[in-house]
Amino acid sequence: MRKESVPYQVNLKQIYRSVASSTAIETGKPVQEIEQQLKRNRKLAKTVGLASKSRDPI
Repeated sequence: MRKESVPYQVNLKQIYRSVASSTAIETGKPVQEIEQQLKRNRKLAKTVGLASKSRDPI
């Protein structure tokens, strides 16, 4: 009988840790510092509004 495999789910915390640890290796900065920076930048990005269309043709 064959067992069915359960698909693995990657969560946001794992993505942050992966990106932060990779960047830490390259930059020599602490992983926690880079994780905090990633989270801070994500919060800031949410507050940026979309640009409105200009009525002036280019």
